[in-house]
Amino acid sequence: MKRILALFISAILCVGVLIACSSNKKAEKKASEDTAKTEVIVFAAASMTETLTELGDAYMKEHPEVKLTFNFDSSGTLKTQITEGADCDLFISAAQKQMNELDKTADKEKNPDGLDFIDPDSRIDLLENKVALCVPEGASKGIDSYDALAKQLKNGEVLLAMGNADVPVGQYTQKIFSYYKLNEEDLAKAGKLTYGSNVKEVTSQVAEGSVDCGIIYQTDAYSANLKIVDTATEEMCGQVIYPAAVMKNSKNTDAAAEFLKFLQTDQAAEVFTKVGFTIPRDVEAPSPTIS
Repeated sequence: MKRILALFISAILCVGVLIACSSNKKAEKKASEDTAKTEVIVFAAASMTETLTELGDAYMKEHPEVKLTFNFDSSGTLKTQITEGADCDLFISAAQKQMNELDKTADKEKNPDGLDFIDPDSRIDLLENKVALCVPEGASKGIDSYDALAKQLKNGEVLLAMGNADVPVGQYTQKIFSYYKLNEEDLAKAGKLTYGSNVKEVTSQVAEGSVDCGIIYQTDAYSANLKIVDTATEEMCGQVIYPAAVMKNSKNTDAAAEFLKFLQTDQAAEVFTKVGFTIPRDVEAPSPTIS
């Protein structure tokens, strides 16, 4: 009986060893496959998180030889990371400003440091967005337009969430303040403004109801199921164009260019437009500089 039990235990141990060996081989095979793939590192504005993640998954299914790695943050933060030497193959900004500052062909006013990081021949205006005024669920302050917001801010009646000054959505908001002759410094001192280091942080403040309203992108409002009460006109803050370009020092320029080409297809446009992006097919001139 003891011998039978010993044989049984031995058989179980052998099976366990075989399973472990099989698992190790599968892990080694996957690691080998990942190493063999061409990695494309994409730095993109935080407002593109959901759409690019979806499109990236679809692209990698169609192109198993490619591994896409995304870094989402404010365009200002991404631009700083690029200038400090971070590996990046493709940059998609939420404003022309950050792209211009990396483009050697941009005039000196837009690129005062003469930085030369992007391939200007690859640069395109990929998408257009809208700057939206949003309110949380159950909002009761009667904010139904930018006109109403401006009036209530002047009267000190509401708390507004906005992006920091180095974040494109914050820079667009500053343009809107200028349009309505609102003094940001005075509003901040009066405790009527809160800030976010990227548009997702501002969106979260609105969604959580910790503020009366927030100025974010139309696409982020759609993704977070927030109520949009108004969108800014071009006169108020300029066109909200998302430029994209392959980096000059990219280790995989061809693969990066192919993914950028994919982002201009009808398949990609369907994903972008369902959350509120539009495709600026006929943009004739750069968006007004945000500063």
